[in-house]
Amino acid sequence: MTFKQRSRLILGCALIGSASFSTMNTAHAEQPALIPRDILFGNPERTSPQLSPDGKQLAWIAPDDRGVLQVWVRSLDKDDSRVVTADKSRGIRQFFWTQNSDDLLYLQDSEGDENFHVHGVSLATGQVRDFTPGKDVRADLMASEPKFRDEVLITTNARNPTVFDVYKLHVKSGELTRVAENPGDVLGFQADADFVIRGAQSATPDGGMIIRVRDGDSDDWREWITAGPEDNLTLALVGFTADGRSAYVLTSIGRDTAAVVLKDVATGAETVIAESPTADADGVMINPKTKVLEAVSFSPGRTEWQVVDPTVKADFDGLAQLHPGDFNVVSRDEADRTWLVRYTDDRGPSRYYSWDRDARKGTFLFTSQPKLEGLTLASMKPVQIPARDGLTLNGYLTLPAGVEPKGLPMILLVHGGPWARDVWGFNPTAQWFANRGYACLQVNYRGSTGYGKSFLNAANKQWGKTMHDDLIDAKRWAVAQGYVDPEKVAIFGGSYGGYAALAGVTLTPTEFACAVDIVGPSNLATLIQSIPPYWKPMRSMFDVRLGNIDDPADADMIRAASPLFKADRIVRPLMIGQGANDPRVKQAESEQIVEAIEKANGAVSYILYPDEGHGFARPANRIDFFARAEHFLAKHLGGRAEPLPDGGKVEGSTAVIREIGQ
Repeated sequence: MTFKQRSRLILGCALIGSASFSTMNTAHAEQPALIPRDILFGNPERTSPQLSPDGKQLAWIAPDDRGVLQVWVRSLDKDDSRVVTADKSRGIRQFFWTQNSDDLLYLQDSEGDENFHVHGVSLATGQVRDFTPGKDVRADLMASEPKFRDEVLITTNARNPTVFDVYKLHVKSGELTRVAENPGDVLGFQADADFVIRGAQSATPDGGMIIRVRDGDSDDWREWITAGPEDNLTLALVGFTADGRSAYVLTSIGRDTAAVVLKDVATGAETVIAESPTADADGVMINPKTKVLEAVSFSPGRTEWQVVDPTVKADFDGLAQLHPGDFNVVSRDEADRTWLVRYTDDRGPSRYYSWDRDARKGTFLFTSQPKLEGLTLASMKPVQIPARDGLTLNGYLTLPAGVEPKGLPMILLVHGGPWARDVWGFNPTAQWFANRGYACLQVNYRGSTGYGKSFLNAANKQWGKTMHDDLIDAKRWAVAQGYVDPEKVAIFGGSYGGYAALAGVTLTPTEFACAVDIVGPSNLATLIQSIPPYWKPMRSMFDVRLGNIDDPADADMIRAASPLFKADRIVRPLMIGQGANDPRVKQAESEQIVEAIEKANGAVSYILYPDEGHGFARPANRIDFFARAEHFLAKHLGGRAEPLPDGGKVEGSTAVIREIGQ
C-alpha cells in the first residue's frame, strides 16, 4: 500500500508543414532515429497488473480493438484472457479487486470532468453497474479489508457537493450504507481493520491541520494531533494497527523532513519508524492483513527503501538485485506468497515481475510499452542546482543521446502542483524532447514536496516571485555548465507548470525563446474563485500558500503574479492547450488570456479539446497536441520534428484551433 499527501493541490502554434526543421549546429546524422509520437504518447500495451486476492487470476489494463483502455482478466493456470469492461472513449485507468475475487471495481468520469463514479463488474455475469450515479457526484474507493469479502468503503459527495461522506458498499446487491457523515471540515477519513471509522483529518481556519480519533463508531471524536500551517502538507494519518490501539502517521511536527511514526491512540506516545534527513517519507508498504508496516520509501534523487519488518528484508534484497530500476510492490495475493512488482527505469518502459516469496525468485511478466525496447533513449541524471538565495534545488537533467552536450537548445519542463514533485524514471515527455535534440531540465522548485517543510514553506505567497526565480536560476545553471544555448530555451508545463510558462513570457518577457502552456491558470484570483466545490474545506491552505484573495494586501500580490494582467508584455511565441471540461483550471483561464493577447495585438496559438479535462486523456488528442507542440518548438528552437499527419490533424482528435496574430 502506498500513500500520497492528500492535502496537496491536485493541480501536471503556427503549423509549419510536414518538413523536419534542423537549424542546430550538431549533425542530426549522429542522433538516433526519430521515435514516433504514438509510441511515446499512445496507450500502453499493458499496464497496472493486479492479482486477485485468491491468487488465481490476473487483471490488467490494456487497449481493446478500438484503442480504448479497458480492464482485462485471465486465469493464472491458463491463457483465457478476456476484456471485462466496455468504456466508450476515455479509457479506464484505475481498478480494484474486491476481496471475493469475483468482482472488479473501477473509476470513471465523463469527458474529463473528474466526477468519478465507482463502477463494478461481475466476472461471473459480465454485468456492469454504476454504484454512485448522479450528476456532479464524485466518488472514490476508500478501503478494502480481507475479512469483508463482498464489501468495500467508498466516499462520495452525493449528499453535499462540498464534502465527502463514507459509505459501505455491498458489491453484490449494490446497497450503500452511510457509516460516517462529514461535519463539514473533514478532508479525509480513516477506517480500522473492522471498517470502523476511527480517524478524520481536517483543515483549520488558519491553514493548519487537525487529526481527530475516536475509539468506536458510537464514541465521541477527540483532537489527537494539531499542526500549524507549516505542517499542513506533511501530516497524514496513514492507517491503524491490527488491534486499533496505535496508528501510523506521516508527520513533520518537531522535525523538518516528514517521518513515519507509530503513535499510541490513547496516550499519544510515538516511536519513529523511519526517517531521512534529506527527504520526506513518500511511500509506505503495509501488510494488508496483519497491518504491520513493512517498509518506507524516500526519494532524494532515486527511490530508496528502508525495510522496517525483518520478515520482508530478504525479499527487498532480492528485488534490488532482480532489475536495476527503482521498484515498488503493486499487488499481492491474500496468502502473501506472490507479489507483483513494478520497476521504473529512466531509459525504458515499466517492467513488471511476479515475485515468488518462497523461492525468492522473480519471473518477468511484461513491459508496458514493448515498442520502446531496443530504442536509443536518454539517461536522466539527478542534479543539484544552487538558487540565488542559497537554497538547493534538486532536479533531473536529460541530455540527448548521440550529440555533444554543448550549446544545446533546452526545454525547461515544469511540473504541476505546485505541491508535487518530479521523480526519477521513464518520462515520455523528457524522452521526446531528448530524441528531438533538446536538453530537458526538470527542477523541483521551492514549494515542491519531498524535501522537507522548510523547502515547502519557502514558497508561501511566492507565486511569480522566488518560485519563478528558481526556474530562472535552473535555466542559467544549465547555461553556465555549458550544456545550453541561452537564446534557445523554452519553458513548457501543465497546470502550475502551465502557469509557469505563462509567467515566463509575461513576468520575464525575454528570458525564454518560446513557451507552451497546458491547462495553466492565467488569473490566480479567478482560479481560486472557481475551484471545485469539494476543494472548499481546504481553501485555508490556499490562503496560506498562494494568498488570500479576500485580503487587500494579498489581492494586490496575487494580481501582480497573474499573467493575465501582463498579456501586453508577451513578445515571445506562445502556445496554449486546454480541456473544455477541466474542473480545476477552467476553460475561462485560457480563454481570458487569449482574448487579452488578441486585444494587445499579440500572437498566440490556442488549441481547445472539447472532450478533455485537466490534461489530455484520449490518445488522439494527446498525440495531436504534442505534434503541434513539436513543430512549434522546431520552428523556434531548431530541433527535429516528425512530420505532421496529412491535413495537420491527428485522426480522431477533437482539436479546435485558433491562431491569433500568426
